[in-house]
This record gives sequence, structure tokens and C-alpha cells, in this order.
Amino acid sequence: MVNWLVIGIGDIATKRVIPAIQAEPRSRLAGILTRNPEKGSLYPEAAVYTSLDEALASPDINAVYVASPVALHAPQSIASLRAGKNVLCEKPVALNLAEAQTMVAAEKETGRTLGIAYYRRTYPKIQRAKQLIADGVIGKPVQAYLSAHDWFNDEAKNRTWILDPAMSGGGPLYDIASHRIDLLNYFFGTPSRAVGHMSNVVHDRPVEDNATVLVDYPNGVRGIVDVRWHSRIVRDEFRIIGTDGEIDLSPLNGPELSYGGKTELIPRHSNLHFPCVENFVNTVLESAPLLATAESSILTDWVTEQVVRYHK
Repeated sequence: MVNWLVIGIGDIATKRVIPAIQAEPRSRLAGILTRNPEKGSLYPEAAVYTSLDEALASPDINAVYVASPVALHAPQSIASLRAGKNVLCEKPVALNLAEAQTMVAAEKETGRTLGIAYYRRTYPKIQRAKQLIADGVIGKPVQAYLSAHDWFNDEAKNRTWILDPAMSGGGPLYDIASHRIDLLNYFFGTPSRAVGHMSNVVHDRPVEDNATVLVDYPNGVRGIVDVRWHSRIVRDEFRIIGTDGEIDLSPLNGPELSYGGKTELIPRHSNLHFPCVENFVNTVLESAPLLATAESSILTDWVTEQVVRYHK
């Protein structure tokens, strides 16, 4: 049995992470760490903590889900690993590559498991697209294009921390581009070069409101990721172009997958985090392969760092 401590009780935790843990039959919500104990009262089955040290001292807890702001990912994950707990951490891995590397080092040092919640790797249609590429359906892949355009300026005042670069690292580059850069890495391996541009053209905030990233891979594929928080028109595109065809997964979060004049409908799980939690539990209990390891996930932190350096 995996007995979970969930750190942070914001939007993601309440809407997806905790319901996923509650639905996973080999999991139990054992504890919640929050600055506001009243929020914890919604989950009577869990002990409520306001101190991480106290929570990690509990022998009843053997896994931790880190759902706190990005600035806390490294210290909280490392403390949890060193307390002998397995850790599943929200994305991106950390504020920067150096912090992310300390998390990987702590995983190796402790012999515990550190996973990252890049849940789009678990989409069945992503697995299908990987197989189609391996089967040569589009010939040699040469380009991939992903976009994520939406409107976000925290009008609801419920994600204020994400507009503070000291807490989030940055704007859509860190928040929504990270998922898409991770998919490029999942499909095409270790990136060899990355550049990008960021700017503010609508929202006057300390973080960028748009970013465009180019990523090159040793196999010749070039990835393009364009993310925007200033679009009233929602876009969620993902196309992989090859020498002999194209796979269109747009919208990325929908069930459609098209290639060669055919369209397949391959829906994802209704709770995006459930397959991610399930995969982590399979790894911890059965030594199954982890889809988003810390070591593979910090490749996204490497790309982000290259873009930030290029921008400066």
C-alpha cells in the first residue's frame, strides 16, 4: 500500500491529485500538509500537518506528492527523499536546472523513487503516436509543432504565485510550455540545442505572457513550441511532420489522432492525474518502468534554461 502525504492543497491537488489517490486501489491519503488546517478538514481520513518535518517523521507515510509552488519543489522533494519517502513532484522539476540536478542527486543518494507529474506522457494517443512513428508511418520525422494559447491574468486571484517569478520561475514558458517541451523530449530524446524568445505584449506582469521555443534533436527533428496567455482564442495544437506524412494530435487534450487520411479517437482518462499516480504506484510496488523519471524530466529544465539565457 502506498500511503500518501500531499503537500499543498490548491487547485491541482483538490481537483485532480487527491481524487486520483482516492481512486487508486493501492493508495491511501494518509496526510495533508497545508498552511491552512481548515482546508484539511475536507479530508477526514487524512492527518493534517502544518510542519513538513512533523509529517515526514510519520512512519505511516511512505510517499509524498509535492503540489506546492515551483520554488518549493527542490527543498520539499529533497527533504522527503532523505526521510525515506518516494516522491511524485509537480512540474516543472524546479526553478532552474541546477536545482533540478540536486533533486536527481538526492534520488540517487537515497535509493528512493522521484517521479515528475508530466501526465501527458500517459495519454493513450501519445503512446499510439510513438508506435506509429516507430512503424515508419510518416517516414523520417523532421518537425513537430505544439501550441497552447489561452487567456490568463489571474483575474480570479487564485494563482497569484504563478505571476511571481521567484515562486514560479516564469510565465507560460514554465507553466504550459514545459508540458509540451517534455513531450518533444519523450518522442525524440535528449535535445542538442534550444533557443527562444519571450515578451509581454498584452499583460504587464513580472513574468512573460508569451514564449516561442525552438528545440533541435540529434536525429534531425526540430521542435517548435508557442505558448501564450493573451489569446481569447484557445489553441491546443500538436503536429508531427515526417518525410512521408504527418500525425495530427490536435487538440492535444482531445481524443483525435489523424494520419494518412484516417482519424482515430483515443480518449484520455477523465482525471488527467490518475494514470500518472497509477504509473508511480506501479513503479513503487512492482518496479514497473516510470514514464516520467526525474532524469528524463530535467531535460525540459535544460531547454528552459537555454531559452532564458538566449533571451537575456
